[in-house]
Amino acid sequence: MPNHNKLKEVALVFLKLGCFAFGGPAAHIAMMEDEVVTKRKWMTRDHYLDLIGATNLIPGPNSTEMTMHCGHERAGNKGLFVAGISFIFPAIFITGILAYLYVNYGTLPQVAPIIKGIQPAVLIIIASAILKLGKKALKSWELAIIGVLVLAASLLGVHEVVALLVGGLLGGLYFFLKSKTQSNTLNSITLFLFPFFASETLKTITTLKIFLTFLKVGSILYGSGYVLFAYLDAELVTKGLLTSAELLDAIGIGQFTPGPVLSTATFIGYQLGGFWGAIAATTGMFLPSFLFVLILNPLIPKMRKSKIIGYFLDAVNVAAVAVMLAVLITMSFATLIDWQSILIALVSALLIFGPKKISVIWVVIIGAVLGYLLTFLPF
Repeated sequence: MPNHNKLKEVALVFLKLGCFAFGGPAAHIAMMEDEVVTKRKWMTRDHYLDLIGATNLIPGPNSTEMTMHCGHERAGNKGLFVAGISFIFPAIFITGILAYLYVNYGTLPQVAPIIKGIQPAVLIIIASAILKLGKKALKSWELAIIGVLVLAASLLGVHEVVALLVGGLLGGLYFFLKSKTQSNTLNSITLFLFPFFASETLKTITTLKIFLTFLKVGSILYGSGYVLFAYLDAELVTKGLLTSAELLDAIGIGQFTPGPVLSTATFIGYQLGGFWGAIAATTGMFLPSFLFVLILNPLIPKMRKSKIIGYFLDAVNVAAVAVMLAVLITMSFATLIDWQSILIALVSALLIFGPKKISVIWVVIIGAVLGYLLTFLPF
C-alpha cells in the first residue's frame, strides 16, 4: 500500500478512536488493541505489549503516546504525527467549544446520564483487553508472580510508575541471573527531558507563559492523566490564576469528552487566555509526547534484541497488564453501584464476549444510549 494511503488509513482510524475513546488511558489502549492488532493486524500482540511497556516508562499521556507508536508502525514518522494529531483533535475541538460556552455563559451541558452509561461499557472493554494482553504477557509462572505483586502494590496505593519500574527491575534481574549467560548490553539510552521552565511569578498570564507552564507539565507528567490536576493546582490555583471551582469544572470536561483527559489543557488555556491561550496550552501539553515517542520508538526493537533488556521488558509488560487490572477493579467498585450500571455492564459483556462480537465503538454508543434511557425510568 502506498504511503499516502497508509497515512489516510492511520488518520481515519485514530480520528474515529478520538471521537469514541471514553474512559481514560486503560480504555483507550483496549480500544486501540482491538483496532490495530485484532482487526487490522498492523503488528503482533507481543509487539503491542512492548510498546505499552516502553510507553509507561516515559512522561506524558500513555494512551496518546500509544497512538503515536501505532501510527509510526503503520506509516513511519509521518504516521506518528498523523495518528497523534488525529486522536487529539476531536477532544480539543469539543473542549474548545465547551470552554467558549463556559466562559461566555457560565454553564456546562448536563451529561451525567450519558457518562453513567458509558462507564460500565468501558469496564467490559478494559476487561476484554486485559484477557487478550494477559495471555501474551504471562509467559511463565515467575511472570505471573510479578503480575500478582504489582497488582497488590497498585491496589494498596503504590504509584503505578513505581510499581512498573520495580516490577520490571526485579523481573529483569531474576531472569538474567536465572539464564546464567552473558548478555549483550544495549548502549545506554538517555531520554532528554525538557528543562523545568521557570514560570516565574505568574502575576499576569501571557500566551507565552501559558505555553511554558503546560510545556513543563507535559514534560514531567507521569501516570494517568488525572495526575495533571495535582500539577495544575500547584501551578495555577495556588498562584491565584484559577479557582478550585474552575479546576473542578475542567475535570468534568475531561471526563465528558472523548480522547485524552489532557485535552483539559485546552479548556484551561481558554479560561486563562482565550483562543490563543487554548492553542498555547494544548501545544505545550502534547508537544513533549511527540518528541519522546519520536526518540523512543526506533529503540524498542533494539531493546528487545538485548537479552537483559528483553527480560526487563517481559516483566514490565506483565506489570502493565497488572496495573490495568488494578484500574479495572478500582473503577468497578466506583461504577457498578446500582442495577442500571450492572445491567449496562452485562449487556456490554454479552456484546463483547458473545458469539457475534461487535466493535467496541458500538459498545460505547449502546452504553451511552442505555445510560440516558434508563435514567428516566420511574424505578
